[in-house]
Amino acid sequence: MSTSTSPAWPARQDAAVIGLVSTAHCISHFSQLLLAPLFPWLKTEFGVSYTELGLLMTIFFAVSCGVQALSGFIVDRFGPRPVLFGGMALLAAAAFGFASSTSYAMLAVFSVIAGVGNGVFHPVDYSLLNRRVHSTRLGHAYSAHGISGSLGWAAAPALLVPIAVLSGWRSALVVAGLLALLVLGMLLAFRRHLTLEMTSAARPAAAAVPVGGGSFGFLAIPAVWMCFWFFLLSAIVLSGMQAFSTQAASQLHAVPTQLAAMCLTVYMLGSASGMVVGGFLASNPDRCERVVGFAFSIAALFALALGFAPVAALLVPVLFAGMGIAMGIASPSRDLLVKRSSPENATGRVYGVVYSGLDIGQALAPLAFGRLMDMHRPQDVWLGIAIVQALMIVSAFNIQRVRRTPLSAAAA
Repeated sequence: MSTSTSPAWPARQDAAVIGLVSTAHCISHFSQLLLAPLFPWLKTEFGVSYTELGLLMTIFFAVSCGVQALSGFIVDRFGPRPVLFGGMALLAAAAFGFASSTSYAMLAVFSVIAGVGNGVFHPVDYSLLNRRVHSTRLGHAYSAHGISGSLGWAAAPALLVPIAVLSGWRSALVVAGLLALLVLGMLLAFRRHLTLEMTSAARPAAAAVPVGGGSFGFLAIPAVWMCFWFFLLSAIVLSGMQAFSTQAASQLHAVPTQLAAMCLTVYMLGSASGMVVGGFLASNPDRCERVVGFAFSIAALFALALGFAPVAALLVPVLFAGMGIAMGIASPSRDLLVKRSSPENATGRVYGVVYSGLDIGQALAPLAFGRLMDMHRPQDVWLGIAIVQALMIVSAFNIQRVRRTPLSAAAA
């Protein structure tokens, strides 16, 4: 029976796996923004600068980067389930630790713990999705996974800030810790869905490029490093949008404070809606590079409009939403680029290395974009975002090119 036309693996089983993995992914992204929405309270409480608070985010993503690369090997060796449980427990511990911190040094320590917890999710998630979800449903699985991440980013400020206003920043972080524990309990209750025991009929097709040279043989595959570069660029765009896009738009277009505060949430919700469409487009793997190229071209045009066009303040959230939709449409096809470059026996390792590019980009980008804002050059923030999006288009087609190059020829 052909897996491409009649899936042998039950849809209900796939739905359970996708639901559990996506919920865990949502908490991972939620935890990435535990501190940023609370910076005004933390600045007053600990008497630190915004630069010092930003350093906490750099610590978080730098640690997550190293752990992400390492955890891929651990996932391939011991399976994703125990690694997932450990990561979620560490995120809960970090949230409670932040809530009880009495010094900046304690915040830095718990940023390390949070980074360790966050670093396991992409190798775990994609190992489970690629090996537990039928290949005909992978596009929708990637779409749900991406949507859950965007919703996690959108939910963090929406939940934490009101609680901080009503009960203080420590209460907000306690609630975040309880939320992580609740999800951990759910994962434990339904842990039977998180094993890798499945029939061969349900197993997605392996990548065309074989792995040689032992555990590190996958590092000789050129497409792996092109994917790493692509995701690093993706993280630069994301970090610029999360950290400084609203301030840059406010300065350029005189956007009122309350309206500016809506822009990032609108962007994330737009991204989530775009991923729904992107999931259908990703059902045909052969067009994933074209989808990425088209979507990022549209997103770059929106960025240039925000930076250089005379946009009315009321239209700024509309442009944010449009860019979010375009980025969301590209997301499932973006993930499929990595899947198509991953040998079946090295899924965790490949995703660990490739997605560490996300953490590197998110650790470095705030320094560059923050410097542009300090120099009073908000237009250059948008120009930089557009340039990076253009580079991502080139990188996507380079991934296609090197994936078609035989490994022996690439190594020659």
